[in-house]
Parts: sequence; C-alpha cells; structure tokens
Amino acid sequence: MVKTATIEIDGQKTELPVIKGTENESAIDVSKLRSATRGVITLDPGYKNTGSCESAITFLDGEKGILRYRGYSIEELAEKADFLEVAYLLIFGELPTKEQNDKFHDDIRAESIVDEDIKKIVDAFPKAAHPMGVIASLTSALTSFNPSSVNVNSEEAMYKSVVRILGKFPVLVAWTFRKKEGLPLDYGDNEIGYVENILKMMFRKPNGEYKQNKILVDALDKLLILHADHEQNCSTSTVRIVGSSHAGLFASLSAGISALWGPLHGGANQAVLEMLEAIKADDGDTKKYMAKAKDKSDPFRLMGFGHRVYKNFDPRAKIIKKAADEVLADLGVEDPILDIAKGLEKEALEDQYFVDRRLYPNVDFYSGIIYRAMGIPTDMFTVMFALGRLPGWIAQWREMRLRKEPIGRPRQVYIGETERKFIPVEER
Repeated sequence: MVKTATIEIDGQKTELPVIKGTENESAIDVSKLRSATRGVITLDPGYKNTGSCESAITFLDGEKGILRYRGYSIEELAEKADFLEVAYLLIFGELPTKEQNDKFHDDIRAESIVDEDIKKIVDAFPKAAHPMGVIASLTSALTSFNPSSVNVNSEEAMYKSVVRILGKFPVLVAWTFRKKEGLPLDYGDNEIGYVENILKMMFRKPNGEYKQNKILVDALDKLLILHADHEQNCSTSTVRIVGSSHAGLFASLSAGISALWGPLHGGANQAVLEMLEAIKADDGDTKKYMAKAKDKSDPFRLMGFGHRVYKNFDPRAKIIKKAADEVLADLGVEDPILDIAKGLEKEALEDQYFVDRRLYPNVDFYSGIIYRAMGIPTDMFTVMFALGRLPGWIAQWREMRLRKEPIGRPRQVYIGETERKFIPVEER
C-alpha cells in the first residue's frame, strides 16, 4: 500500500505520495503539487526541508554522526582505501577491482598534461589574486581546450572525461599554489602515487630534490577522502543545477568551485585560521575567547566547532584529529597559532557548556591545522577542499545526467509591487 499525505487548501484536498529511501528516510513527493492545486507551491528558503533529487551516492545522518559513500562507512574508507579508490567508488558505484584500479591510475597519469597555453592564463593573474578565483577560472578555461560535450550515455566517453579532469585538476591546483608562491610552473612525477605527486608538484623547489613524508601523504590522502562528497550541499547542488541545463562537466565544476568559495561553505577552514590569527593578535588568551563564545550578547563566533548538519561529533573530525596529531608531532612545528588551536580544542572537549551542546571541533578545524602545518597558505585551503570534493561533484553530475533529471527551475513567492501604470519621467 502506497502511503500518502493529504494537504487541504480552501477545502480542496490533495493527496501526495510519500516515498521512502533505502535508509528509511521519508519524503512527501510534491512534484505534482502545483498542477494538482492550480498554482500552489511550497516555500522553503535555503531548501532546508526540500529534497532536490533522489541519489544513490552519499548517505548522511547528522543526528547519529553517520557518513557513508555508496554504503561504505567513512571510517572504513579512510582507514583502508586511498583517494583514487574512493573517487572510483563515488563516480562509478563500486570499488574498483585490482585491474580497474591499475588502469584508472594509468589513465589518469596519461591525462595529466595541461595545454601549455593554460600557463599563459596563469601568468596573466597577479600574484595577489585569490587562489579560488584562479582555480575557478582555470577549470572553466579547460572547456575551451576540450570543447566537445560529454556523451553521458557512452561509458567510454564518460570514463575519458573523468580521467581527464582527475589528471589535470591537481596540476591546476599546484600551478595556482606555485603562482602565489612565485615558483616556476612545472609538472609532477608520473612514477609516484597520485597524492604523492600532488605534494611534489606543489612543494618541489627548482634547485633541490623533493623528499616525500609518508605522514604528510597519509594525512592529505585522508583529508581528500573525507571531503570527497557530502550529500546535497551548496556547491554540489550548484553542480547539479548547472549541469541540469546540459552545461558541460568542466563548466559545471567551475560553478561548484565558485559556490565552494563562500566562508559559510568551503571557506570555513580558512575562517578558522583567520579566527586563530585574531586571537593571537589579542595576546592568545583562549579562555577569554571561550568565554566570549558562551556569551550570547557577544558577536564573536567560534569557528570550526559544531556543524550545521551533524548534531553529534562530526565523524570526519574523529578521523582527521589523529592525523593532525601525527602531523604536528612529526613536523615538530613551533607555531603560536597551532598552540592556540590545541588550547581551544582541549577546552572545548572538557568545558561542560560545549560538551552539553555538542560543539565539538569539526573537520574544518582540524583540516586548517594540518594545512597550516604543511606550509599551505590560508587562502589555498579552499582550493585543497575543491581538490578533495572533485570526485563527488563528478559523481553527482554524472548521476543527474544519467537519471535525465529536468532542468532546475525553483519557484518563488512574489512579494513585490502589484501592477502599476508607467509614469513619464517629466511627471515623476
């Protein structure tokens, strides 16, 4: 028996089907509400209670602190898989076999060359340009160098597009970083792993050999996995809605990057470090700022604690906290900013006010600490976030196109002036 919900407006009753997901999530299907009620729509600012799609990619339960990719727990994936295995899982639905995994790596390496003319675009940016503006522009520019649209019904064409962007995007990230740092642009080393290559492309100096640090490689690998997808957030929804117009993959990804830029989304880890800098400038008194955070009349906001989705401990934060501790211990970094971060963490985990409200450190808090310890500038943090989120965006774009979802077209409730007569300028 199909469950229904009944809505009554001006005495007219309309029955709407109730659908249920595989994790027992229930939703009222309002897709035919407007036609059935002759114009009535739902109003849900920010879409906090509105499902925009049915998806088989990521399951998130904020109340219980659960995050799963294609049914696999984030804890198990972070412990046992590498980033490209997770990327393959998200995009194609299953973990790759050994043969598929080897081919995936080889094909991505083969696509890691970026047209030399892209360097001219990089050179045109001033060193002061924000890295997110640069990476969004470079991703969009890839469309010009790869103008053919993706035939989503062709597995071969889709696979080719996937390995192409996964091969080229890390190069663009590294070039964005090196432009900011005043370092020459070059390519990495196809003889090493994907994550190892990212670090080498970013940090290799032209006059010396780059030595890999396994702890940093493992930490970055985990960070990329933890950020790979997160259900229908702002940037992911942007990728899907832009792609729903049948815009190309690169153009849709560029739109997602721009959405990620905002401080309420991908810029949150940057906001954490900016907060820590402000506390340092005010004598580094963490107790003072914890008190300000508890004072409702104080405008100060404690960044990197709590989460708008997770009402429990962010499961990603539990994983990356260990990596953060390992990175700091290995590098032996002496940095007052990181000392302040550790002080805030300790107080938040022990202070009853924060414990009762479950305002635990989240993934943005720890990722910012790791990136700073690695030597990555604060305004590059969100670019690193985009690097991790790339496979999730691709998976969501691919799913939306394969499901033949209609073009996104939200409705509105108009609250402006009613019909008015035009008044000539000399009479106004």
